[in-house]
Amino acid sequence: MAKKSKKDKEVQLPEKLTIYEYEQKYTKHQNVRGAKIALKLIAATIGIGMAACLFLITMKVVDLFTDQRVRIGVGVGMGLICLGLYIAFFIVPLVKILKTGYFEVNVNAYTAREAQKHNKKVRHDIAHKIIELTSKVEGVGWYDSEVVGSLAIALHGNDEESLKQALTELYTGSVKKSAKSLINKTAMRSAMYSALSQTDKVDALLVAFLNLQLVKDLVFLYGFRPSDPKLVRIFARVLQNSLIAYGLGTVKIGNSIVKTMGDVVKGIPILGSAISVLVDSSVQGLTNGVLTAVIGYQTIKYLSDEYKLQNILDGVEIAETEEELQEVCLGLEKELKSGHSKMPQAV
Repeated sequence: MAKKSKKDKEVQLPEKLTIYEYEQKYTKHQNVRGAKIALKLIAATIGIGMAACLFLITMKVVDLFTDQRVRIGVGVGMGLICLGLYIAFFIVPLVKILKTGYFEVNVNAYTAREAQKHNKKVRHDIAHKIIELTSKVEGVGWYDSEVVGSLAIALHGNDEESLKQALTELYTGSVKKSAKSLINKTAMRSAMYSALSQTDKVDALLVAFLNLQLVKDLVFLYGFRPSDPKLVRIFARVLQNSLIAYGLGTVKIGNSIVKTMGDVVKGIPILGSAISVLVDSSVQGLTNGVLTAVIGYQTIKYLSDEYKLQNILDGVEIAETEEELQEVCLGLEKELKSGHSKMPQAV
C-alpha cells in the first residue's frame, strides 16, 4: 500500500481557527441573564404543576373515606408521602442538574481566554468524577475501563491533549452507548406507567418525574450539563410533555397498536397480568414514552454539541491578550513621557 505523502497528511489536519473566525462561525447572540431568569421561571412552573398534581391526588384519596378522623389521618399520611416524592423526584434532580458544571462555548474575543480556562477546569472535574466512579462503584459498566485508565494517566501527567482524546473516545463510545440504554429504559417506564395509570394527574406527574430523572442521569453520566440557554429548551420540553400527558389522560383511544405494546410488555413480569389494561391506553402510553425519548436524545445532542465546541475553542488562536494590551499601553505611556520631556517648556 502506498504511503501517504506529507502534503496529504497536512491536508487532513483540522484547520486552526482564530478567535474571530470562531466567533463568526459558532457564537450566537444570547441573553445570558434572560436565559437564567427563564430557567428559574420554567423550573418553578414545573414544580408548581407537580405540587398541584400531588395535592389533587391526595384530596382524591382522602375523599374515599367518610370518617373525619380517618380522613385527617389519611390526609397527613398522604401529605408526608407526597412531600417525600416531591423532594426526591423534583428538588433533588433539579439541584443536581443546576449544580453540575458546564462548558462556556458562546464566547467572543474578550471572553474567550477566560472560557478556555473555565473549560479546562470542567474537563479535569469530569475526568476526576469518571475515574472516581469507575474505581469506587463496582460493575457500574458505563465507561470503558481501558479508556478510563488512559484518562487517569493523562490526568496524573497533566497531559491535556491525551486527556481530551480519552474523553472524546469515551463520549463517542461507551458513554454514548450507556446514554442510549438509559433513554430506552426510561422511555419504556414512561410508556408502561402511563398506560396503566388511567389518570390524567398521575400521567402528568409521572412524565415530569421520569423526564427530570432522565435529564439528571444523563448529566451525571456525561459529567457536565448543557448551558443555561440549552437547559431552558430542555425544561420547556419537560413542561410541554407533562401538559401533553395531562391532556392525553382524558382521551380514550382504540386498540390499534395493543398487539405491538403487548409484545413489548410480555418480558416484564410485573406487567404480565396487566396487558388487558392497555386496550384503551396503549397509544397514550406510547406517546408519553416517545416524548420521554425525545427529551433524552435532545439532551445528549446538546451535550455532544457543546463538548465538540469546547474542543474547537481550546485550539483557537487568541492573538490579543490582556498582557499584550498592557505592554502597548505602557509603551505608549513611555513614548509620550519621553516626547513630553524633550518638548521646550512654555515661558
